[in-house]
Amino acid sequence: MDLERMQALLIALQEARFAGLRSVSYDGKTVTYGSDAELAAAIRDLEARIAVASGASARRRRWGTVAAKGL
Repeated sequence: MDLERMQALLIALQEARFAGLRSVSYDGKTVTYGSDAELAAAIRDLEARIAVASGASARRRRWGTVAAKGL
C-alpha cells in the first residue's frame, strides 16, 4: 500500500471515530469495527506504518526516576 493511500485511509478512520461511527468505507469496501478500542488500534497501527513508510521512525519515550544520596 502506498503512502498516499495509507494517509487517505487514516483520515477516513479518524473521521469515522470522531463521528462516533464504527464502519468505514473506502475503495468500495466497508469495514465494521467491533468497538472503539479496535478502531483506535487500527488508527495506531496505520500511523506506525505511515511513519515507517515516510522514513520517520516511531519514537518511543522512556520515563524513569533517578535518585542519588548526594555523596
